[in-house]
Amino acid sequence: MANYSALIIDLDVRSRENNSAHHTREIDGERLIVRRGQPFSITLQCSDSLPPKHHLELVLHLGRRDEVVIKLQKERGAGDKWWFHQQGAQDEILLTLHSPTDAIIGQYRLAVLVMSPDGRILEKMDKTRFHLLFNPWCKDDVVYLPDESQLQEYVMNEDGTIYMGSWDYIRSIPWNYGQFDDDVMDICFEVLDNSKEALRNSKMDTERRSDPVYVGRMITAMVNSNGDRGVLTGRWTEPYSDGVAPYRWTGSVPILRQWSKAGVRAVKYGQCWVFAGVACTMLRCLGIPTRLITNYSSAHDVDGNLSLDFLLDENLRSIDSRDSSWNFHCWVESWMKRDDLPKGNDGWQVLDPTPQELSDGEFCCGPCPVTAIKEGNLAVKYDAPFVFAEVNADITYWMVQKNGQRKKIRVDQSSVGRNISTKSVFGDHREDVTLHYKYPEGSRKEREVFEKAGQPFPKPTNESTEPGQMQLSIKHAHCCVDLEFLCFVKNEGGRDAVAQLTMLATAVTYNSLHRGECERQTTTVTVPAHTEMLRLQYDEYARCASEHHLIRMKAFLEAPGENEPVMTMADIPLSTPELHIQVPGKVVACQQVMAYISFTNPLPVPLKDGVFTVEGAGLLYATDIHVKGHIAPGQKVSVKLTFSPMRVGVRKLLVDFDSDTLKDVKGVATVVVRKKNHWKPRLVDQITYILS
Repeated sequence: MANYSALIIDLDVRSRENNSAHHTREIDGERLIVRRGQPFSITLQCSDSLPPKHHLELVLHLGRRDEVVIKLQKERGAGDKWWFHQQGAQDEILLTLHSPTDAIIGQYRLAVLVMSPDGRILEKMDKTRFHLLFNPWCKDDVVYLPDESQLQEYVMNEDGTIYMGSWDYIRSIPWNYGQFDDDVMDICFEVLDNSKEALRNSKMDTERRSDPVYVGRMITAMVNSNGDRGVLTGRWTEPYSDGVAPYRWTGSVPILRQWSKAGVRAVKYGQCWVFAGVACTMLRCLGIPTRLITNYSSAHDVDGNLSLDFLLDENLRSIDSRDSSWNFHCWVESWMKRDDLPKGNDGWQVLDPTPQELSDGEFCCGPCPVTAIKEGNLAVKYDAPFVFAEVNADITYWMVQKNGQRKKIRVDQSSVGRNISTKSVFGDHREDVTLHYKYPEGSRKEREVFEKAGQPFPKPTNESTEPGQMQLSIKHAHCCVDLEFLCFVKNEGGRDAVAQLTMLATAVTYNSLHRGECERQTTTVTVPAHTEMLRLQYDEYARCASEHHLIRMKAFLEAPGENEPVMTMADIPLSTPELHIQVPGKVVACQQVMAYISFTNPLPVPLKDGVFTVEGAGLLYATDIHVKGHIAPGQKVSVKLTFSPMRVGVRKLLVDFDSDTLKDVKGVATVVVRKKNHWKPRLVDQITYILS
């Protein structure tokens, strides 16, 4: 040992070549980031050739305190082991490392050992670190997804679309996932390191990170802050003055960065689409194909009987109920093979990070196979009964009379789980995936699955849901100022009848929290056919309207000869104005570009405290632009912004506008960022240079 001189001069992790081959170049061009089940190479620069009978050994350490140690085999063995082979040429040794397809994801520390013929360590280089991620391009990885277009969307795309509104008036907002932005990958692992499981038993937690089911479940628990060191605190009613209102977020990256920089302190505030957006960012970053899902008319079934019971008083005002129906609810689906479940449960899995109900003692949900939901197989892990109810529950409306007796006024078997939506792989338009979750509504197969899933809560066989002779329907015009509602009354029996029609407009949040009564109108009508109009002016609903811009219209009809009164209901999202965004000229990476943003106030009142929030993956970090003074009715306000794009490619510039009165106005512009052209001499320049 005393006569031994150092052999290894330097170690090159070849990050550019490896990261390009492993689809991680977007994350980082300098650090080594690779995917499991796919070889990668590093180079040792040596002072001389390896002495005869000496050999190299490679050892990996991972975990918060290097709890897991892996010694690489020198030749290929079983498929579930790390191994390497080496090639030497003069003063350079090429080492190719092979990871198993079920390797643990995380940050590894690599130790290269020069061993003597008698097994002594002569030299040790152990400062090299790299990250290993899931590999959806590898056919033996359980997250393997064979369709390249889906991989580009569900792993590589940093821009998304989230669907909101109501089932019959779907609107969308852009979302910046930003999974390849600076620090995001490190923060994802920081989130996992702060889970209860990691803090309780770091070694066991590290070893279980080979399983995407476990990782996905930890992420759904940690995106919300209920009971742990999670990322986001949920809040569904104003005020939000001690944090950021959920509707102001336009992407996940500022949330994750704020959580990390604040010393893993929860960020305020989120609602379902924000929770889902952050989860999608984390899962895509770690290599699990993921897409964001919106379920319209989503049920929250607290007692697990696959039925929602809603109570109304005789004035049609809602009485508090544990169950609820959300205008829309967002979760994510992740693609993975489920080795822990019987055959047929592979593929898309529901993961829901919004804190709703406890699952094994934690506020998390999933992964739950979408195929199990469609077939009513509710015994599979995880949380299948809850997810099934979200898309299938029946709703029963009861009127509580003055004497306390309940009178059934409506049974609705078809409203829950409508137009289940996700962004298409082929562009910025909506793909309907409802038939992935359920058979066609009202079909025999759909009812058979419901009855199968509903045990031990079978639907009473003597209960009729056939419509009576009196029919009600509501139509409305989409507008952001004054509103008009038309209620159509029709008597299928054809005879004249006198009935009392009550129309009630209330302001609600997207998850059905009551914000106030706007207008009530009671009329005596004569059928067989009648049309009644209710007009709602801006000042009649503005005082109680929620940030979700939702008006709920109920119509209630009592007529002689009908066994039960007739009720119908519609949720009407108010239209929001447009933001106009322009980025003129040629856009080049690392060179300044100007963006112009304009907006016109459509309301009959001035807007105060106006602020534009602008961000875009690869373009710029989230930036606020405050509007000075008030924005008068009909006034156009314009702002300009200078920024320098950081990465090339097709990018999205996202803009949000909020004020004291008008909130959650979103806009997006597509920006094509080109490489910076380096000067190349023309042919004549080359000739001139040579001749000179």
